[in-house]
Amino acid sequence: MSRHGEISTVVFGDKPLTLEQICDVAQGRARATLNTAPEYRARLEASRASLERQLAAGRVIYGVTTGVGESCETAVPPDLTDQLAMNLFRFHGCGTGAALGTEEAAAVVAARIASLACGHSGVRPLVIDRLVVLLEKKILPRIPAEGSVGASGDLTPLSYVAAVLAGEREVTFAGEVMPAARALERCGLEPLTLRPKEALALMNGTSMMTGLACLAFRRAQKLSRLAAALSAVASEVMRGNPSHFDARLFAVKPHPGSAMCATWIRDDLEYGPGAAAVAGARVQDRYSIRCAPHVIGVLLDALSMFRPILETEVNSVNDNPIIDAERDEVLHGGNFYGGHVAFAMDGLKTAVANVADLLDRQLALLCSPTTSHGLPANLVALEGGSQVAHHGFKAMQITASALTAEALKLTMPASAFSRSTESHNQDKVSMGSIAARDCLRVLELTETVAIVELLALCQAVDLRGVESCKRRSRELHAAIRTLAPRNDGDRRMDVDIDAVLASFRRGDLPVGADDRG
Repeated sequence: MSRHGEISTVVFGDKPLTLEQICDVAQGRARATLNTAPEYRARLEASRASLERQLAAGRVIYGVTTGVGESCETAVPPDLTDQLAMNLFRFHGCGTGAALGTEEAAAVVAARIASLACGHSGVRPLVIDRLVVLLEKKILPRIPAEGSVGASGDLTPLSYVAAVLAGEREVTFAGEVMPAARALERCGLEPLTLRPKEALALMNGTSMMTGLACLAFRRAQKLSRLAAALSAVASEVMRGNPSHFDARLFAVKPHPGSAMCATWIRDDLEYGPGAAAVAGARVQDRYSIRCAPHVIGVLLDALSMFRPILETEVNSVNDNPIIDAERDEVLHGGNFYGGHVAFAMDGLKTAVANVADLLDRQLALLCSPTTSHGLPANLVALEGGSQVAHHGFKAMQITASALTAEALKLTMPASAFSRSTESHNQDKVSMGSIAARDCLRVLELTETVAIVELLALCQAVDLRGVESCKRRSRELHAAIRTLAPRNDGDRRMDVDIDAVLASFRRGDLPVGADDRG
């Protein structure tokens, strides 16, 4: 979306796409369109025409003239190839678990368009155009989250995309769950009869894991800046030593992410050359304050490392077989293998979970007078005799610890759990979609830990005196107090967590500028 709020346009099939463009399409900030240049359309037509010529010549083409998977040695006669194309998505209608959210489903469709738009999958342009229309009309397939081993791609989840094009299964449309055929009819669209190779091209790729990975990447970016802001406020309200973030420290251990995080914290603390020392500060703060740039810096550097991996996947031909239209050849290979995405998601979720652990430790320091530089136990704001009957943020800390433990538990690498399946044809698989789903869950948990700490930090700002705090602390405090009041006595705080978390996810909290561009 532009600065003025207009919806931008993402052109598929024009030039390589960024992760942000996939997210913008999925999250409604941009509309998708397919390149209309005649030479590009001719290239798409050439891919399909080449496939048709090879079929007419009697060549053996996996999944078209043969069965699929271990059945690749089974010949399929020409009069059954159309039936096979439709049956491919039908027999994969066995996904389980909760359906992906609409934003996630849109990201999956966008990632599949990006791959097919490369022009080597042998599908008619009509098929790609129809996927674009699904996004435009917000006819989003109901995709069960479970059932993919990540090679041959995300077969079962993506079968729900193929099925919708054919008017089968269910979609979310106009705020309702309804049969796909009804939603297509309401939009004046005829169901497609998928031709040979088309269902396979739609299904045999990495687009579920890749679409989810794009969303995870963007969420991790936002989280990293929030975590830096919280670390700065935590340092301030606990009378920490701001010299821990001096630029000279990071010049001699120049990991870019750590240096950037230290810059953010330094700016939030308004620390620079000649800054006055904080009265009573320890010579060295405990690690969860002093080492915050080093922990958050790992996440920042992981994002930098994983961006090219994920953008390569977004812009790749990741199905099988591949059509070389220039030579009229079909290439059989394993581009559907999601190992790169799996590795990136396993790595990213570990870096994110470490941030949850960091923030949880900061919260523990905050709730103890021994480590908070004299703030009341559990940040209880009441004074006098009734103080002993109130508990402040005691239970909030327990909640944060529980969420952190769950996030840390999920760091077990999904990619290490390959299982041989499908008659030992798919005998080494990536588990990329599981890794991506784990990463999104770890992000959800870590965001919530961050918001619990933010509420506690605002309570500490109240106790220290808002007027004495730096600008970042004051701005965050002001934003939170429009959503959640100070805790002046024991009460439920789940509603506070929900309100502030929703505000953060909308991008409404003043966490500071992100200098990554």
